[in-house]
Amino acid sequence: MTSRPAAAQHLRDLARLRRVRDRIDREYAQPLDVEALARGAHMSAGHLSREFRLAYGESPYSYLMTRRIERAMALLRRGDLSVTEVCFAVGCASLGTFSTRFTELVGVSPSTYRRQAASATAGMPSCVAKQVTRPIRNREARAPEPQLA
Repeated sequence: MTSRPAAAQHLRDLARLRRVRDRIDREYAQPLDVEALARGAHMSAGHLSREFRLAYGESPYSYLMTRRIERAMALLRRGDLSVTEVCFAVGCASLGTFSTRFTELVGVSPSTYRRQAASATAGMPSCVAKQVTRPIRNREARAPEPQLA
């Protein structure tokens, strides 16, 4: 049986985790790291990572990168920025890391996505395009089928 103080502490921890998630959603383009997020939540980095994963099914870093990739997808669909400009606009410091994570989540490289998405979402309201093109988390993207000549 769970005691009332333990249940109350659990609710406080969940509220802190929601604040961390909300901060990631708001400040995804800022230089965030797990240590800074943990300090803001008055937790150790290890404890934050464990609790965040239990609550949301992925680490804080993975959640941050997913947010960044979602925003990058929207910017790439717009088509007025280069892949490098999009990388830095969403808060990534390394084009290589950005491209690798983008490909893991979306299934194609940023430049390929940019070419394909412009025509695939033409005429679609942006709110619908965002939902339809939402990245798949935790490396669940299917590998592209090989093209036969």
